[in-house]
Formats: sequence, structure tokens, C-alpha cells
Amino acid sequence: MAMHRFADAAEVNAVLARVFTVMRATDPNHKPGCSFYASSDDLLGRVDLPEFAALIQFIAQALQATVKQANAGVWPQGRHALRLELVGLWFQIQNGAAFHDIHTHGNCSWSGVYYVQIDPPEQRQAHAELGALNGATRFYSPMFALLGGAHMDMGNAWLQQATLDVAPQEGELVLFPAFLPHKAMPYSGEKDRIVVSFNAQIHGPGTDKVFSYAAT
Repeated sequence: MAMHRFADAAEVNAVLARVFTVMRATDPNHKPGCSFYASSDDLLGRVDLPEFAALIQFIAQALQATVKQANAGVWPQGRHALRLELVGLWFQIQNGAAFHDIHTHGNCSWSGVYYVQIDPPEQRQAHAELGALNGATRFYSPMFALLGGAHMDMGNAWLQQATLDVAPQEGELVLFPAFLPHKAMPYSGEKDRIVVSFNAQIHGPGTDKVFSYAAT
């Protein structure tokens, strides 16, 4: 996983928050008063704004740096002409204690969430019921499924640390392997929680084959 900070967030986020709010209001499938909304995943073909283009460029650069670091020593020598493809990009708006339950993303190797708008941490944490987890993004370790049937003693105590809670900040981007289960925790605030989510594929020149399975 990786976290990146968008230097132009203050200017870009204000514009995108207004645009996304209008897009939700004008969506014929949106039910007024519903506390959770997710757009279709074709924003790359629907939004034509310099602020949106700046965000996409930031996301692409962050993905390139993170994926290169994650695959250091694994990619074949000299393979630099890799193609990054965003195969889905959408926004979500939530409030009123709405949440997005545990899920993973398919048909991609990397995914990410960028926080466009949310109340400041100290304001979220003051919520009487939700507290510090108000609006957080929770990630589940692949080891999480082992906890139910595992024998727990001091020898495998490390298994108990099976979740990671990310406290959102406006302008932050979190990148993660698409197979990693995650959840948007319930959120209630003065401002709507608005995020941009996406899926990415990374392709090599000609073929994505890295290892040979032929007998030697």
C-alpha cells in the first residue's frame, strides 16, 4: 500500500466537490434523501475539466511510482515501456452514517481512493457514536480469514493485527492491491464524504508474461 498527497488539492477539490454534487442531483437514478451514492465508473469519458485532468495526472504519476517500487526486483530487466490503463473511475458520496460494506475489486491489479471532501479529523472524531472511525477506510489483511479457526497464543499473536484503519484527509490518495478487502466505515458529518475511486491495469509491451512455466 502507499499514500500520496496532492499538492493542488485545495483548488482542485473545491471544483470537483461542486461538480460531483451537481452530477448526483441530475442523475435520474438518484433517489433524493438517499445517504449513499455511487456514480457510474465512466468518469474519464464524462468529465472534461482542467481540475479533473490535473487529478488524473496526479493519480497516474502516483500509480507509476508505487507499482514500480512494489515490483522492484521482479520485473524483467529492461522492461520500462509499461502501459497504465485506468479501467474504471467513479465517485461516491455518503453521509448520514452510510457505509460501503467489505468488498474487493476485480479485473485489475491496483485500486485507489482519493479523498475529495470530508470533515476535519477532530470534528469527525467528536461524533458521539462513530468516534475515531467516523468516515475511515478499513483494510483487511489476507490473514483476517484465519482468525476464526486459528489457535491463538503468543506464537502467532501477530495475526491479531489483521486490519488497518486509514483516517481520511482531503487531498490524500491511498493505493492498494485490488485483491485487498476493504470497507468505507459509517460516516456522519457536516460536509458530505466525497471520494474518487478507480481500478488500474499495468500492461507490458506485447505480453504481460513475466515467468515461464515451460519445463526445463
